[in-house]
Amino acid sequence: MAVPWELLISTAGAVTATIVGVVAGGVVGRHSENRKWLQETQTSAYERFLQAFGSVEMELREAFLERRRPAVAWGPFNAAIQSLSLVANPEAAAAALQLCDVIEDFSILFHDRQPADLEELRPIHAALDQGHLKFVNAARRSLHPSQERLDQTLGGPSPWRGVAFVDQGDGAGEAE
Repeated sequence: MAVPWELLISTAGAVTATIVGVVAGGVVGRHSENRKWLQETQTSAYERFLQAFGSVEMELREAFLERRRPAVAWGPFNAAIQSLSLVANPEAAAAALQLCDVIEDFSILFHDRQPADLEELRPIHAALDQGHLKFVNAARRSLHPSQERLDQTLGGPSPWRGVAFVDQGDGAGEAE
């Protein structure tokens, strides 16, 4: 009996095409799932970092304005930074590090003294505001390259005009 080569070749071609399709579909599906997981994990890490940053920044600012020692909860801030280090792209990681440096500069104001001059706060406040915006833009772009840059953010350090010094009888007054 003669082997029908046309039938054998078409069957082999169909089997090969099916196998290639299954493998390609698996690779594409796996890549898509990995990308989705990374994006969700990045979003969560960015949110935790921004929340922890906001808490630390507000406590330091309020302590400065109320002339008291800050009671910062560093644990959540440090945990958020460490989570961020697992998934942030280099631009977002660099922006987060810049914010951490400014937070450190802010906390150093309190070492062995109580700062009282709003002019000491002004450059730190400006750096916090700029650093926050830089981080938000880096995080947005890392989540999706089509995200446009923001000119200002929602939340984060309040506008300088909103920073008021509580007069404690020493002649200090409003921030402006």
